Amino acid sequence: MSRIGKKPIAMPQKVKISQDKSTIKVDGPKGTLSMEIPQGIEVSVDNGAIEVKTLSESRKAKAYHGLVRTLMANMVTGVSVGFQKNLELSGIGYRAEKSENTLKLVLGYSSPLEYKIPQGIEVKVDKQINILVSGIDKQLVGRVAAEIRELKKPEPYKGKGIRYAGEKVRRKVGKSVGA
Repeated sequence: MSRIGKKPIAMPQKVKISQDKSTIKVDGPKGTLSMEIPQGIEVSVDNGAIEVKTLSESRKAKAYHGLVRTLMANMVTGVSVGFQKNLELSGIGYRAEKSENTLKLVLGYSSPLEYKIPQGIEVKVDKQINILVSGIDKQLVGRVAAEIRELKKPEPYKGKGIRYAGEKVRRKVGKSVGA
C-alpha cells in the first residue's frame, strides 16, 4: 500500500467536492477542475478531509493509489491557491511582451517568435525579461513553462536563453587560443 496514498488531504473551507460515478469535480475560488478516478480506487470525503482508498490489492490498484491522492491534492491546491512558474530571459536584446493571448519573444533569431497561450493559463511579463506563468492546473502550468523555455534553452558558454528563476546553468570554458 502506498505511504503517500494513506495520507488524508485537508480541504480548505471554500473548496467543494462533488462526485458523480467515477468523476470527481473540485470547485474553489480560482476555478473548477475534474478528474476520472480509475477502477479499483475509491475517494471519500469525511470531516473536511479527502481519503483515497484501494478497493482491491491488485498491482494496478496499488500503483494508482498514491498517484490519485497526489493528483487530488494538486487539484485542491490549484483551485484554492493556484500554481506559478517564473522564467527569466538572459541575453543582450532578449525581451518578451504579451498581447492578448500571445507571447511575443525576441530571442536573437531573425524574426520574433510568437507563443499562443492556452486557455486556463495566465502569463504576465515584468520588465521585458521576467515571465510569470500561472494557473490552476499544475500539469498545464509546468508544460507551458517548459514549452516557453524550449524555445531557447540556456546555453553553457555564455548562459544566454530562457531559464527558470533560480535555475543554475552549468558553464563551460570556451576554447583557449594557442598552446
